[in-house]
Amino acid sequence: MINRAHLAQLMKIEEARFLERTPKSAELFEQAKAVMPGGVPMSWMAKWPGAYPLFIKEAKGAHFTDVDGNSYIDFCLGDTGSMTGHSPDATVAAIREQAGQGITAMLPTADAVTVSRELARRFGLPLWQFTVSATDANRHVIRYSRALTGKSKVIVIDRCYHGSVDETFATLGSNGETVSREGNIGAPVSLDQTTRVVEFNNISAMEAALAHGDVAAILMEPAMTNVGIVLPEDGYLHAVGELAKKYGALWIIDETHTISVGAGGMTKDLSLAPDFLTIGKAIGGGIPTGTFGMTREVAARIAQVVELEIIDTGGIGGTLAGNALSLASMRATLTSVLTDEAFEKMIELGTRWSDGVDEAISLNSLPWHCNRLGARGEYIFAPIAPRTGKEAADGGDFEIEQYIHLRLLNDGFLLTPFHNMALMSPATTAADVDAHTQAFKKVCAELVNG
Repeated sequence: MINRAHLAQLMKIEEARFLERTPKSAELFEQAKAVMPGGVPMSWMAKWPGAYPLFIKEAKGAHFTDVDGNSYIDFCLGDTGSMTGHSPDATVAAIREQAGQGITAMLPTADAVTVSRELARRFGLPLWQFTVSATDANRHVIRYSRALTGKSKVIVIDRCYHGSVDETFATLGSNGETVSREGNIGAPVSLDQTTRVVEFNNISAMEAALAHGDVAAILMEPAMTNVGIVLPEDGYLHAVGELAKKYGALWIIDETHTISVGAGGMTKDLSLAPDFLTIGKAIGGGIPTGTFGMTREVAARIAQVVELEIIDTGGIGGTLAGNALSLASMRATLTSVLTDEAFEKMIELGTRWSDGVDEAISLNSLPWHCNRLGARGEYIFAPIAPRTGKEAADGGDFEIEQYIHLRLLNDGFLLTPFHNMALMSPATTAADVDAHTQAFKKVCAELVNG
């Protein structure tokens, strides 16, 4: 339905607007190119629309300002890293206090007990360990799973994402075989040696993959989020849990993004019973941190196979894991910011945002669909909700996506650069959401009227 020549003309207008609005970001980008590859601190930042990424001056709550003084409503929120809103007062106060008392010492603080108790209350798993990121948490539980089962393979979902974990950069080939995902940089071994890939919502494929008898763990999000939101069908997740038990594999649920459904994520919402649960990003209010929970049975098995004398050289942990600063930030964030009450408001706003997107799509008769996941909403360029990661990926259109993102950026709204996702924070307001709805309606109308 989109005239591509018209789209190209619209894109040129927005590219010119971007350059006109952001001269100081342009100056900093020129300086950055001399000292950073691509002019960015991390390579994926080059994916932002426009000639260069914005350089940020300050961020607070659901808003930020760039170095040129332009203000934005932030629906990206650090791709969940700032789900709390930028610099929430309670977390900032805890960080300031702890920074003056010691940042890291390789010894626990009282906050470690408080945070572990709160995580156990939320997710139902009684025992917790801390890392520097969710990626680290996933790496560690994969290692534990192999040690406990004596098996080598990990099952992941097609088009999944679990940070930079080597085993997860796999996808299904044309004949259903496990192959390396496109863009996988410097893979240490062929992915079919470490991984089996199955489609989301396909329980028969899950059992077939487990039936080989060599699977140590199933690592999955309870709803896919990094390829576009893909929701589980009724009964699917509980069936996966039962199959894991049947075939002696450990079930790992990654709630890093799916915590958007509530304080206890989908694990609590659906009464799931994983062996391990991993999470990072949001629970530290922006301070790098991660954690993984486990059942008492799993912890007892780990204690039997890990020798205390060499516990520090087994590939689990890190010098900064569980540091005092990160635990202080988690304690304040979990007890004072991402509360049960805050989630009620965030989810209400997530629904309001998605309703606005649906209205714009309907008004312009676009064959698009908006999926919802609590405080999170995301649209794809396909008419129905995807059931699998492949269907979600096929619902992408990079050309349209780049235009919409740049147009909305010029209008004062930031979405995540990887897909069309918006996230609500405790600081987001109905006025923020309604402003996006009006802007998105204009975008859709101009796209179809060319």
